[in-house]
Amino acid sequence: MMKTKDLKISLLLCLAVVFAMPSLSAQDIVRKKDLINDSLALAKRMPSDKVLVNGDTVNMVIPERNFGRYDRKLFNYLYIPQGKWAFGLTASYGELNTDDVQVLSILDNVDFKGKIYSIKPSVSYFIRHNQSVGLRFNYSRGFADLNNLAVDFDEDMNFSIKDVSYYTQTYTISTFYRNYVGLGMDKRFAVFNEVDLSFGSGSSRFKRIYNEAPRDTRTNITEASLNFSPGLCIFIQDYVAFNVSFGVFGLKYHREHQLTDGVDEGTRTTSGANFKFNIFNIAFGLLIVI
Repeated sequence: MMKTKDLKISLLLCLAVVFAMPSLSAQDIVRKKDLINDSLALAKRMPSDKVLVNGDTVNMVIPERNFGRYDRKLFNYLYIPQGKWAFGLTASYGELNTDDVQVLSILDNVDFKGKIYSIKPSVSYFIRHNQSVGLRFNYSRGFADLNNLAVDFDEDMNFSIKDVSYYTQTYTISTFYRNYVGLGMDKRFAVFNEVDLSFGSGSSRFKRIYNEAPRDTRTNITEASLNFSPGLCIFIQDYVAFNVSFGVFGLKYHREHQLTDGVDEGTRTTSGANFKFNIFNIAFGLLIVI
């Protein structure tokens, strides 16, 4: 609880503000009185426990300016103090194999093999309490082989696809800013919002049979994106945390240059924005704080 001396100082300041104002109506006086009472109640309720960080004593509650019209009595508790380093790792892996699979009476002899994985190491530094900036590297690779696929709707519409393969790999580097909001004084749970600016390049290869002749298309990829990702962080040990983030908004620029059988097919550029929750952009990872 707040000390008695601090409460007296807060009360004197509030009274000084009231008496320094010009003549007020009875309704204004009642409003100012309610404001003083609310301020004192908030001061009494605000936790004042302190913790030692890098030789300095700091409050567990990070003071923040309230930009809203109403005070919702929410606090930002100290989660990770200033001056800490964090090392993270996020990885994903997916694989799908089918062999002579039949789907109803439409798809037959489906023979497909696919695999995709990525690894994202990161390093960040906490420039302020609960606020960090850092760098992240991303390497992803995937391939898909469709050996056979038969489609049969009726006698007039049926066809088969075979010997199709696709391969892709990308390298990405990004800089990010992450702001945590501690949910309790035990420093166990926190939510965060991350802003990520990334630049990447890669290549892909698409091989298939067209007019009974093999075709090989190679693509060079360049892309940039700005992403906003909220998430949840949980300390499972003193220095190890598990986090999950969700992609909800982003801006993206994508450029492709294609060559088919050695013939230049030109360049295609696309750009756009995503304003919705993306179920395929969920990242799980570990964070080590030292």
